[in-house]
Amino acid sequence: GFENISIVKEQAVSDGNFPTVKSPNPEEKSALIMSIAQAEAEKADLVLATDPDADRVGIAVRNPKGEMILLNGNMTGSLLVHYLLSQWKALNKLDGKQFVVKTIVTTELIKRMADAYQVPCYDVLTGFKYIAEKIKENEGKASFIGGGEESYGYLAGDFVRDKDAVIACCLIAEMTAFYANQGKSLYQMLLEIYHEYGFYKEDLLSLTKQGKSGAEEIAAMMVNYRNNPPKEIGGQKVVLMKDIQAGIAYHLDKGTQEPIALPKSNVLQFFTADGSKITVRPSGTEPKIKFYFGVIGQLPDVQQYDEANAALQTKIKGIIKEMKL
Repeated sequence: GFENISIVKEQAVSDGNFPTVKSPNPEEKSALIMSIAQAEAEKADLVLATDPDADRVGIAVRNPKGEMILLNGNMTGSLLVHYLLSQWKALNKLDGKQFVVKTIVTTELIKRMADAYQVPCYDVLTGFKYIAEKIKENEGKASFIGGGEESYGYLAGDFVRDKDAVIACCLIAEMTAFYANQGKSLYQMLLEIYHEYGFYKEDLLSLTKQGKSGAEEIAAMMVNYRNNPPKEIGGQKVVLMKDIQAGIAYHLDKGTQEPIALPKSNVLQFFTADGSKITVRPSGTEPKIKFYFGVIGQLPDVQQYDEANAALQTKIKGIIKEMKL
């Protein structure tokens, strides 16, 4: 139903060398340079950029100053899940037999919103096959509303069983039009979500250690985190440690533990008293280790976004420094 669509002609040509970008990855800012330039020239409201096999999508929207800014995977995923939940509720389709799914490294804002709508939110390991597995498990029992992962992969409904940028692009465009009819941009809506549910901010740090010694160094880091978990992170007590490999959640504040219903994977997660989440995940194929950071603040007034955002970024930088990364 959308007709006012502008395509970047140079990027509409099938060429496996992808000559117009350094990398055809919508997670990379550089991949959207041409589309954002065209959006500025044509005063477009929305930029959609998929990767070559159309399973992931990156977007850019206008801020109140009229500038095109990129949203990360957690932001877009949160907007989509909020839109889906709110519309299912508006249509009186929520009857307790629906669910959403996210990966364990994806923003906790999605779970916070699902809880508010009294819709179960399942956490799964990184990889869309685990989301598909949850859809299959619930087949005939509950309907999959939507979900995704922080690495720009989203899905709604069970027609497709993998991350799908075609469905996601249609939904993002629909969502943009829906809010535009209310006089709001996606950017404004995101800030309203932060105001209502809490300002969740995430960041990712990837460390590469070279060769055999690098792989050994990463293995030693994981052993150390397991045997000597940090007592405090960012000035807050660590109250919960999830060891996905051991399949155990340790409630450090209570001295209790419980099993985790996830497949074994070499992943550790630390949760603090104020809701911060740090996930440590080494690569299984290369000497690389990833640290996912998630912190929470408040946004009492959407006009205070810049200050609140800067404060949360400072908090993440402090945690990275504290962990000596």
